[in-house]
Amino acid sequence: MNTSDPTPSPTGQLAAQLVRRVSITPDDAGCQPLLLEQLQGAGFQGEYLCFGDVSNLWVRRGQVAPLFVFAGHTDVVPTGGDEKWGHPPFAGDIVSNILHGRGAADMKGSLAAMATACQRFVKQHPQHRGSIALLITSDEEGPAKDGTVRVLETLTDRNARIDWCVVGEPTSQNRLGDTIKNGRRGSLNGTLVVRGVQGHVAYPHLADNPIHRTANIVATLEKQHWDDGNAYFPPTTFQISNIQSGTGATNVIPSEAKVMFNFRFSPESSVESLKSGVETLCQASGADYTIDWSLSGLPYQTAEGELVGAVIAAVESVTNHQPNLSTDGGTSDGRFIAPTGAQVIELGPINRTIHQIDEQVDLHDLDLLSAIYENILIRLLS
Repeated sequence: MNTSDPTPSPTGQLAAQLVRRVSITPDDAGCQPLLLEQLQGAGFQGEYLCFGDVSNLWVRRGQVAPLFVFAGHTDVVPTGGDEKWGHPPFAGDIVSNILHGRGAADMKGSLAAMATACQRFVKQHPQHRGSIALLITSDEEGPAKDGTVRVLETLTDRNARIDWCVVGEPTSQNRLGDTIKNGRRGSLNGTLVVRGVQGHVAYPHLADNPIHRTANIVATLEKQHWDDGNAYFPPTTFQISNIQSGTGATNVIPSEAKVMFNFRFSPESSVESLKSGVETLCQASGADYTIDWSLSGLPYQTAEGELVGAVIAAVESVTNHQPNLSTDGGTSDGRFIAPTGAQVIELGPINRTIHQIDEQVDLHDLDLLSAIYENILIRLLS
């Protein structure tokens, strides 16, 4: 920390402590015990739910409805090379009130803001109605198989129903609170393998080039119009993420080509309609192919109601500006929580540097975020 900087607030101090833990997915690296220690003094009871290499923490205060949940993750993506950073990615350096480090914005800053918001709220409202909980996982940036999904299965077995959930993903774009997510598009992945006949490039008539066939298929898919979206969701998009083929030699036609692609889809398209559309175009190409599909999440939307109203009012009260509702961007663990019947909103710091070299967050923004989170609790549970 720069000695000329003022002492950070409790939120800033906790965020820096979390950043200093090297929690590259799926390693929690002691983040969850630190958060539990912070919350136990406010009357929260914690339980670790570990599956495989994944650590999950369920922390709750109260046993009656309605149940309000803060959700987030302690795991972070790799640094991309520590030597490329202006500040060491896990040093938790604070310079000119900016916290530098991997996870500062995505999303250890949000976790710190949640914890301090809960502490202040409980101190001022010890007899609050309902219950407050935090669902924290170390498996959001990875496969997301043993994290929030498994915790929700456990809660369902216990008949524990979440009414409202705020996920701390970094949703803000230019200033804190300017954008909140009240839904997300679905995500469908496909791996297309086109088989050909290997041969010499000088004798193409004796071979069948799978790259050429794949290129034609991809060009057709890229031009395809899937839907127009609707008033709440942008149109469905198709993107190629990986292409693999070739033997490494310049004079060999390969035997197969592999393409990995992704749909981010609105409710105007279904998993079935997208799969059918791709299959139809591939069949028309005459290629010998197979496709393996994997669904990352279905689209969801939280309609304007208690939670949306409380979040909008809280942002306006703390920041003096009105947030925009949005459903664009990537996926989050909200896609697992929404199907349980919970109202789900995502609200967190500015996302400009997430997953980048020199990720950072403004500590003033984290203080405002903590105040917003507390204000939401006041509006729903006081």
